[in-house]
Amino acid sequence: MYFALPQVYREAQIEDLQTRIEAVKRKLGKQLLVLCHHYQRLEVVAHADHVGDSYNLAKIGAANTEAEVIAFCGVHFMAEAAYILAKPHQHVYLPNPLAGCPMADMADIPDVFAAWRDLAEFGGAERIMPVSYMNSAAALKCFVGENGGLICTSSNAAGALKWAFEKRQKVFFFPDQHLGYNTARKMGVTDDQMVIWDYTKNRGGLSDEQIERARIILWKGHCHVHINFTAAMCHDMRAKHPGIKIVAHPECPWEVVELSDAVGSTKFIVEWVHAQAPGTTVAIGTELNLIHRLAHERPDLTIMELSGATCPVCANMYRTTVNDLAYCLERYADLKPITVSDRVKTGALVALNRMLEIT
Repeated sequence: MYFALPQVYREAQIEDLQTRIEAVKRKLGKQLLVLCHHYQRLEVVAHADHVGDSYNLAKIGAANTEAEVIAFCGVHFMAEAAYILAKPHQHVYLPNPLAGCPMADMADIPDVFAAWRDLAEFGGAERIMPVSYMNSAAALKCFVGENGGLICTSSNAAGALKWAFEKRQKVFFFPDQHLGYNTARKMGVTDDQMVIWDYTKNRGGLSDEQIERARIILWKGHCHVHINFTAAMCHDMRAKHPGIKIVAHPECPWEVVELSDAVGSTKFIVEWVHAQAPGTTVAIGTELNLIHRLAHERPDLTIMELSGATCPVCANMYRTTVNDLAYCLERYADLKPITVSDRVKTGALVALNRMLEIT
């Protein structure tokens, strides 16, 4: 995909763009809804009508039926989810169309279909339940829905796995191996009952015996931000700051999850940090922009990045600028909204609705 922001927007002063964004918001009123993910830049979040995680924002968009124009400041799979849940009169725009998600892209649908064909000899849909994380492309959500499975978020992954194991003997979990592993470990699934399907290798790089023994087959995928946190960082923080509290995202490796005081979704992290008593020292294992925003909101806490230096930034979340948002809001009538095919939308909705049924 090629996208180039017009020069007039690239060179405009930030203060001028901010004024123009607010002018459009006043003009359109309730017809416009600006949604921002927790990981967006502070200056973009300043213009948000709602800030949250991907699924909650998508639900907020669909519930605001007066909104005909939804600007989703996030990444592509989030805007897709908002479109899938949106009403027919609502149009969803991604202010920077190049904002994708490497983790979602790791579960490319042709690779998924090839894996599913390989797994047919192990019972296929009779024995294996596909479960996909919300952080996935609409086509993968559709695949899961069409094969009896469901979507989960980082908040309800345990409930999704419990539901899946009650219905079938095995679970095929996409696309984040760490969320799947961490959730399963806390549910009592042992290491010898989990395998990683490497989509770059023939039959996932697994033997027949490994596949047969496994209760959960984890797709080889990860968040490039969260895999950078290590156990050594946790130990170093505790050595340097006695009494420090550590909170991490469940996309982090198990050794980080095991050493943290609390683990949860972006929404959980926000609420957990705000619940801390003044004077508390906190280290956070997640994306940098959220950490900076929490430090801005709670100056009475000492908030640090778990890495102790500069934690990894989600470059795709960081793509969206005030310049992009101004262009999107002023020129939305000329821009192409986010869409998926009717078949993909239908299948994805089935998987999302199953999630709602269990939660």
